[in-house]
Amino acid sequence: MIRLGSNSPTRALILRNFEIDFIQNGGEFDEDSIQTTNPKSFCYDATKGKFDELYKKYGIEDMPLLVADSVVTCDGKLLRKAKNLDDARNMLELQSGNKTSVITCMIYKSKEKELIDISITTYEFLPFSKKHMQEYLNSGECFGKAGAIMVEGFCKPYIKNVKGYESTAMGLCVEKLSFFL
Repeated sequence: MIRLGSNSPTRALILRNFEIDFIQNGGEFDEDSIQTTNPKSFCYDATKGKFDELYKKYGIEDMPLLVADSVVTCDGKLLRKAKNLDDARNMLELQSGNKTSVITCMIYKSKEKELIDISITTYEFLPFSKKHMQEYLNSGECFGKAGAIMVEGFCKPYIKNVKGYESTAMGLCVEKLSFFL
């Protein structure tokens, strides 16, 4: 049994799909306190900030702690969660017909082991259909997702090429975690 230090339903689903027992306890870390705009640095700093907060609160005596965070980058820009509809639209338009990378950092710590990993999955997208993109925006599913993308949903029919694990793009590189466990 591990403690998933995240409120993400997608990360919880990934763990369930890989039959990893967990309880879920997210935190309150303020990502807006991070100053860097470098995507890898931002992702690490956010994960470390969340980990430090939850480690202080729960420790690892009862069970190991797993924390993860993801960001999206396209054309060198850091794309976080969309703040509003226009922000989401701008992010999707930037990624349409372009290469997009999802960076996921995870920190796992038990009494015996510690894993710090940064994984990247890069997608080459075909141009998004304007009608389908508007339907996706109207659905609200784009909110709460780094870069406003959902590779397991909206983006799936537009994937021209992929390098990396889908789980990384969904928020947790479970293949590396399960090997480590």
